[in-house]
Amino acid sequence: MTAMTPGSNLPLTTPRVAVDVAAPVRLDVSGLLLGANGKVRSDDDFIFYNQPAGPGVTYRSGGGTAPDAILVDTGGLPAGIERIVVTASPDAAGQTFQGIEPTATVRDADSGAVIATFTPPQLATETALVVVEIYLRNGAWKVRAVGQGYANGLAGIATDFGVSVDEEPAAAPVPPAPVAPPAQTVPSFTPPPMPPAPPVDPRLAAAAPAAAAPAPAATGKINLDKGRVSLQKNQTVSLVKGGRPLLSQVKMGLGWEPAYRGKDIDLDASVIAYGPQRNHLDSCYFGKLTILGGAVRHSGDNLTGEGAGDDEVITVDLGRLPADATGLVFTVNSFSGQKFTEVAKAYCRLMDAATGEELVRFDLTSAEPQTGVMMAKLIKQFTGEWEMTAMGDFVKSRTVRGMVKPAAQAL
Repeated sequence: MTAMTPGSNLPLTTPRVAVDVAAPVRLDVSGLLLGANGKVRSDDDFIFYNQPAGPGVTYRSGGGTAPDAILVDTGGLPAGIERIVVTASPDAAGQTFQGIEPTATVRDADSGAVIATFTPPQLATETALVVVEIYLRNGAWKVRAVGQGYANGLAGIATDFGVSVDEEPAAAPVPPAPVAPPAQTVPSFTPPPMPPAPPVDPRLAAAAPAAAAPAPAATGKINLDKGRVSLQKNQTVSLVKGGRPLLSQVKMGLGWEPAYRGKDIDLDASVIAYGPQRNHLDSCYFGKLTILGGAVRHSGDNLTGEGAGDDEVITVDLGRLPADATGLVFTVNSFSGQKFTEVAKAYCRLMDAATGEELVRFDLTSAEPQTGVMMAKLIKQFTGEWEMTAMGDFVKSRTVRGMVKPAAQAL
């Protein structure tokens, strides 16, 4: 038996597994069948107590005396299904995971032998979790510990994975609605026809209200004609050389080191994709390694931050991105709760995916006692060219989900 940690994975040696999730309180456990796009094919792929069976996946009730479980028969899954996500939420309405330690146990469904266990660390206001996932990689099935929390319950998870949730408007809190109007005054990616007199990028002006202090003055838009560029916070570089688009596929490498010798730092790099109106399209992170039809791919989770070089790499095929994907924000989060004041040498660098050549680098020169940071953003221009802006803005969030709203405001 293996005790798993967030992001770790194991090969499955049996085609039929059962995943039960136990806690001191009654939990609702569900399973979602996902395709390569990370979405369900229809609501029929959402398996839970009211819809207990689907192709290759079954919900099993514990009857209140034993944990609920999701049974997965990998041999019975339909073609095109590449992931089974197992979720859990407290049965009592509004109850969070604060003080509750759920434990997922992965078993051989036939013999009952325990394969692995996983207890997500340091939960707080989450009301639902993606606990583990069964996924297909290079023709073999594996299990990964996830522990991704959601503050808006099972409906938030279901909606993220493409399930229609009729009760979602009622479940959403009412207060945020009045907050929306101020956002209407913030420009979208489309800059105004006549910008203000100072030659400042309008997108940086849009981000300024969210900043704690005035942004350093931009030194003008930089290009790559003279080779590698080292950016400072809020500087922008056009990914163009000699007046022509430089490349169609890039890699964003993100790295960090512990500030104190001998101490592991488990950070998670992610990228959040947005549409022209700052609408959230999808997020790519250790629990969802591919989004937007494979145009964005994550290298996988690094649990320590040790060693030279990039800790996590996100590859973006700019030429394959859907037309409505016009903004990407690269973030780093400390799921375990460590603050960035415990991190040294955090950086991001943009590379040509074809040659590995480093094109742009941004080193984080200051840190705040927060658990999330927006490192950089890529924005598509009217011409079809892309620009990268160094950000370095800190946010209180241990997960990429908590970065979606502040990242949209910073575009």
